[in-house]
Amino acid sequence: MLGRISFPALFVALAASGLGAPGPAEAQCRLCSTPTTTPDAKPGEAKPIRLEVRTALDFDRLILLGPGSGQAILSPDGTRQTLGAIGGLSGRAVVAEVIIHGEPGRSVRVDLPRSIELYGLKGGSVRIDSLVSDLSDLPVLDGAGQLKVRIGGELRVSGDIDGDFRGDVPVMVDYL
Repeated sequence: MLGRISFPALFVALAASGLGAPGPAEAQCRLCSTPTTTPDAKPGEAKPIRLEVRTALDFDRLILLGPGSGQAILSPDGTRQTLGAIGGLSGRAVVAEVIIHGEPGRSVRVDLPRSIELYGLKGGSVRIDSLVSDLSDLPVLDGAGQLKVRIGGELRVSGDIDGDFRGDVPVMVDYL
């Protein structure tokens, strides 16, 4: 079962989607504490993966100190750093947070792109060269079938640019 999602990066609203829509509703347990309308997985069939975007990756506002190039680094733990011709990374910069929902106790593979382009409304582009997460080498969904992933990145800027830049970060998740 594969889950895919793209979430916006840099100044955009949240969007969430998932694959594996449930089939027709079947009878549910009236004695259950929290009734659901989704059918139980049949034996040998994995529960679909669903992704929920809690926050989008947002570098907020960056200040160019002059000509040249610079980097803004936003680590998954929220640590901020700037190098080169970039002044400060605003305190409003936010790491992305995605919640993976699926079958409890299952190992998953999470794939992030190596880099993405962000495009401005006035033209031009900037690049997030490195996307990093706080996942372990072998991520596993907890007993409730959830796993929280925090994602940061390294934004590189060169030249004289100005404006708001936006793009999508595709996240692919699959059971192992």
